[in-house]
Amino acid sequence: MKNILRILFIAAFVGSVLFGTTSCDNEEFLTVDHYKILEADQMFKSEDDAAKGLVGCYDMFFPGDNADDWNYKPQLFVGCHPTLETQATGWDKQYGNQQWAADDASLNAGWMYAYRAIGRCNVFLAGLEASEEAANWATAELMAGQAKAIRAYFYMWLAQTWGRVPMLAAGETFSNTPDKAAAETDDEMWDFIIQDLKDASLALEWAPQNNELGRCTKGMALSYLGEAYLWKAYKARINGDGDAKSKENIQLAAAALKEVIDDGPYELAPSYSTLWDVGLAWPKEAVFQVVMDMGVGNYSNWDSNAHNFVNFFAGSTNGGGGWGSQYLSWELYFSFEKGDKRRDASMATNPVPELPEDQRSEYCYGYNPFLQQTIGSTADANSFKMNNGGDYAPGIWTIKLWRNQRCQWATPHSPVHFYYKRYSGVMLDYAECLFRLNGGNDATAWDLVNQVRDRAFGNLEVGKAEALTSTFLPYFQQLENINGEYADYVAPTEYPIPFSTETVEVPDAKTYYTADAAGNEYHQAFSGLEVWEVALGQERRKEFNSEWNLKYDLQRSEFLIPHIESNYPKGVGVPNTDVNALTNWHTYREWDFNEKKLVMPIPTNELLRNKLISQNDGY
Repeated sequence: MKNILRILFIAAFVGSVLFGTTSCDNEEFLTVDHYKILEADQMFKSEDDAAKGLVGCYDMFFPGDNADDWNYKPQLFVGCHPTLETQATGWDKQYGNQQWAADDASLNAGWMYAYRAIGRCNVFLAGLEASEEAANWATAELMAGQAKAIRAYFYMWLAQTWGRVPMLAAGETFSNTPDKAAAETDDEMWDFIIQDLKDASLALEWAPQNNELGRCTKGMALSYLGEAYLWKAYKARINGDGDAKSKENIQLAAAALKEVIDDGPYELAPSYSTLWDVGLAWPKEAVFQVVMDMGVGNYSNWDSNAHNFVNFFAGSTNGGGGWGSQYLSWELYFSFEKGDKRRDASMATNPVPELPEDQRSEYCYGYNPFLQQTIGSTADANSFKMNNGGDYAPGIWTIKLWRNQRCQWATPHSPVHFYYKRYSGVMLDYAECLFRLNGGNDATAWDLVNQVRDRAFGNLEVGKAEALTSTFLPYFQQLENINGEYADYVAPTEYPIPFSTETVEVPDAKTYYTADAAGNEYHQAFSGLEVWEVALGQERRKEFNSEWNLKYDLQRSEFLIPHIESNYPKGVGVPNTDVNALTNWHTYREWDFNEKKLVMPIPTNELLRNKLISQNDGY
């Protein structure tokens, strides 16, 4: 099959260039009214054209053909549902009981989309290297570094999700290399990714090229480099390669992450809640993120593929108009300490009569304070769980994603932040390195955990309420004037969850998690784990709930299985076939955790297309 490279100059995109490769069985081009088709090497005749071509690589961070829900599906399914912290009904509930299958459409869409992105990067890198003109460009190295960082990200996502995968190199795409075996070893795969990230970290600066937020930077490359080394260390431990090899990679991870902390421009946002507000895109906490439909007044001015229905996916099915793709567990809800503001910033609940009053949120009990919507339109559905189409699901919804737009068709798409990497994650990853290298009493590691907790309890908001209000309240005030289902909306005079004005004493992390590790009324004891492992695992649950890195962080830190066993013990609660499940908060787990399902099955379509790949063990 002939490989055709097309560069589409689309008038409406004001010079942006999209490019892709075709094959007879898997790709379709974006249909446009006006474009030119140029020769493949035309992209590298000038520095300006090459810069436009690089946009085609970045374009893959946004939803597109064959993956129009990208950034929500399949990321929610593979990055959150397997932790049981998020749950689903209907077709999607298979992701909460390890019953996912190789022919699942979302798995195939994610696999194909990631390899399309990798193919674009490979074509770009091969063309840049072959271009005689590029040798004289001041930005050639910068462009190559960005393309390698993008390629590394998509390979990491594939590796975390499916384990060993085919590693297409520069110039290779699914069109010209339809048959390729998976990497023979974990080391081969991770070394490829690590080399890309090392090259990118050396080529890029801390500030994005041309100060254009959304481009890959040195900080992004180093943060993922640290994570890649942690994955390689994890694989060394579980593959029986020895502690020395694991330690060597942890040391390399620590060096990369320390550079980000010591020299990078990042800091924790003062308010955890505002991370998901429209008022500020790319806060200093954002190491890398995708921003979609961002900006007041832009509801009719987006690219047709730059949005998805995240508010409908995430919204309440009990009065909010949501579709039931995402519920949060009561096990997660009860994991938060009193005073931890991350809970109210993250979730709104049914008005559950059985919920003890001291566990009810002042702001989010039966209510979404950001959209001023009451939860509980169906009185007999206001229990811990609700019947959605014959499936019982916990009556909790994320207000990280169901926050900036109601579920209604006059303005159906919601502005949304999708964080790929936050600075708090870098801090906890570095803490993990220090604990593994120096033991569970490392003071610097515990200080990093306590810094994350200090923000969680609102102490970084103190003295900043006026500035935070002026930045983040105006968006919610203008919702009063949006067309559609907002007739009852009243412009608020203060932020929906008030900012803290006085410092509070935060329980010391080591002290708190020493007690928590022994178990309590909401979870069983974490047997066999050190206190620091419990602290990092439980903090990641609270910090990254409804964020797509959660499952991967818990897995490579070896907390995922203890988390399932202790936070979701088998046989506790009431089976979902029993009507009494509605008033019982426990997630009823009747299945044993299958370690072979730490990775997803290779999609059926890939097995049919690629003669050299075989199915993962366990499927």
